[in-house]
Amino acid sequence: MSQFSFSPCGEIEGLYVVEPKVFGDERGYFMETYHYEAFKEAGLDMVFVQDNQSMSKKGVLRGLHYQKEHPQGKLVRVVKGEVFDVAVDIRKGSKTYGKWFGIVLSAENKKQFYIPEGFAHGFLVLSEEAEFVYKCTDFYHPEDEGGIAYNDEEIGIQWPKLEGVELTISEKDLKWGKLHECKN
Repeated sequence: MSQFSFSPCGEIEGLYVVEPKVFGDERGYFMETYHYEAFKEAGLDMVFVQDNQSMSKKGVLRGLHYQKEHPQGKLVRVVKGEVFDVAVDIRKGSKTYGKWFGIVLSAENKKQFYIPEGFAHGFLVLSEEAEFVYKCTDFYHPEDEGGIAYNDEEIGIQWPKLEGVELTISEKDLKWGKLHECKN
C-alpha cells in the first residue's frame, strides 16, 4: 500500500499534488516525503539530482522561474510556515500553454506539489516566515535561467492579497518579461 496519494491538478497535464500518509501519536509524527517506487507506480518516474531549501519572510514573492536548456522538474513542499505555490505551463504546443495552477502548501497540511519540466514556478509567502524545500531533476545552471513577470496579465495569476503587507520582489524578478517573450 502506497504511503502517498497523487492527485492530478485540474486540466494541466503533468502537475500533481502529492499527499503523504502521516503517522502521528502523542510523540509527534512520521511520514515519508519521497519513495522512488511509489512515485514510479504513480507514473512519476523521475530521478532527483539536487535538493534545495530557502527561507523567506511574509510577502516575499519568488518567481516565475524556469531553466531554458536544462529544464528542472521539482517536487516542492513547505517545512515551516505557508506559501501560495504556482506553476505555469510554458511547454510549446501544449493545449494548456499559459495556464496556471496554484495551491497553498504549508507545514501543517504537509502537501507536496510536483511540477514537471516545462513549467515556470513561483511562490508567495503567506506566513510570517516560510522554509521551502524542493528536489530537482536537473542541476541549477545560473546562465540558463529564464523568467516571466509574476503579474503578466496574459497569465492572470490570482495571487492572494496580504492586508497591510507590501510584496518583496527581487530586482531580477521585477525585470522578467511577459509570457509571449518566453524563450522555452
